[in-house]
Amino acid sequence: MASSYSYPELFLAGFIFTLPFLYEKSNVFRYYLKFFLYYAYVLITCTILLPVVLLYPRDVTNLIVASRFCRYASHIVGIEWELRGLEHWDNEQCCIVISNHQSSLDILGMFEMWPRMKRCTVVAKRPLMFAGAFGFGAWLSGLVFIDRLKTEKARQLMKEATARVIDEKTKLWIFPEGARFNNGIIQPFKKGAFYLAIDAQIPIMPVVFSQYYFLDNESKTFEPGKVVITTLPPIPTKGLTRNDLENLSDMARHQMIEVFNESSKDLVKQKKIAI
Repeated sequence: MASSYSYPELFLAGFIFTLPFLYEKSNVFRYYLKFFLYYAYVLITCTILLPVVLLYPRDVTNLIVASRFCRYASHIVGIEWELRGLEHWDNEQCCIVISNHQSSLDILGMFEMWPRMKRCTVVAKRPLMFAGAFGFGAWLSGLVFIDRLKTEKARQLMKEATARVIDEKTKLWIFPEGARFNNGIIQPFKKGAFYLAIDAQIPIMPVVFSQYYFLDNESKTFEPGKVVITTLPPIPTKGLTRNDLENLSDMARHQMIEVFNESSKDLVKQKKIAI
């Protein structure tokens, strides 16, 4: 009797049966699958939420709505978040938020924080605006997209964003390292965030993500893990001028490095105890 299954169907069935084995045995497969599931979940969720955010275009509170659904991607990829220093968030205070940037996974930690931050938007690279439903939804939610190659236009957009931050009592999240680094070191800061804070005379709010010890992009390792996100006390800029820019930047980075090292060591100890 001829088989009732076609070769493509048999191949697909065999592939599905091997998935658990590949996930258990192959770091590389697990790494790419987790990132695929992460991006797919966020993209699908953003697509579903588009009709909602279209009702309030360019409103940063759309990010609170999105975060309530997108945050579940953390459970899919196996990341646990611990939030410290939440008492420093004053929902009525406008400020410039700065944080270290280790991975695209950072956005999952931000999803955990948005319900507490309330009105907060983010400075992002312009190419992200064209990332399908995610980019369109992000634009509708008030994200500030800049092209770093067009310096003057980027500066103008940042000034406009800062004016909006003050007028609407919003927080503006900036990654001052300028790129992602998951090497256990907080890189020197670019000065844009500090120029804006000094010119607007609004506080700097440092936020520190502990090291992603469970993620290694070189070896393609992505294990379950925990991240501590620590909000430090706001750094006032009242009375400061651009002559104080270097000192302000250095002080913020020094504080963040100390917290980064401490919180990362805490997690390593917890991991060893758990093992």
